[in-house]
Amino acid sequence: MVALVLFGLAVPLVAQLVTWLGWLLAGSPGGFSAWAKEASRFEHPAGLVGAHLGLALLTVIGIALVRFLHGRDAAWATSVQPGMRWCYLLLCLPVAAVVLNAVLLLGRIGQSWHLAPQAQIWVWLVAVLLTAPLQAAGEEYFFRGYLLQAAGSVGDGVGLRPEHVRWFAVVVSALVFAFFHGVQNVPLFVDRFGFGLLAGALVIWTGGLEAGIACHVVNNLFAFGWAAFSGGIAQARALQAIGWANAASDLVGFSLFAAIAWWLSRRMNLATSTPRGLSHGPDLARQHAVR
Repeated sequence: MVALVLFGLAVPLVAQLVTWLGWLLAGSPGGFSAWAKEASRFEHPAGLVGAHLGLALLTVIGIALVRFLHGRDAAWATSVQPGMRWCYLLLCLPVAAVVLNAVLLLGRIGQSWHLAPQAQIWVWLVAVLLTAPLQAAGEEYFFRGYLLQAAGSVGDGVGLRPEHVRWFAVVVSALVFAFFHGVQNVPLFVDRFGFGLLAGALVIWTGGLEAGIACHVVNNLFAFGWAAFSGGIAQARALQAIGWANAASDLVGFSLFAAIAWWLSRRMNLATSTPRGLSHGPDLARQHAVR
């Protein structure tokens, strides 16, 4: 509950503050209220930056909850090592870029491409490049780094069998993740729910957030990047409906990436449970790997 309250209060506050600063830097054109509404629709780069930095705050919130609410070292919010396994993350990033874009391009065979670069495209691209990774990482730290652990604790508390607790946590965190994306049709909800399921499963299979972060970062970078070249960043922001074919294509890409990420983690012999004897290790490992 504390996590959701912080989400509802802190994220929009930071987004609004950054938008206000963008309005000032733009020379305070017109009234702030009208300009802020346009920015919230991503008609101004400041709106994208504000929204992304607001969601980036979820990294801080997730880590702070682990450290101060539960009294554990913040590094356990990332992996059972503990901490970020940078080599694995850096390997997963190009894998995600190749797999997700290959599936996208294969799905567009025979379709025409409409290029209409966004006005001020370089400003938009820099904004996306600098802030989309922070936004994606923030969502992973909150929904998979903290909420998945919290849901696992709830499942354990209500008496679920240990082998069921971890998948209960994955499903709950994926549902909350999908619902928090707002108004959407059924295929788009399934798309986001499916991503949440795979990202949560990767936490269990690999012992950390790195693969989910890599896939989320790459997906958002290219989603907004392609949109910038088709004049549709505001359209991408307003997306509330997709078809089943698009949802299926996305889920195929996410699934292929998940399979390769799992294989890489096995090849690298990554830990999926906490080594015995580490401070706070066994308890948090049981929750982080949801075991």
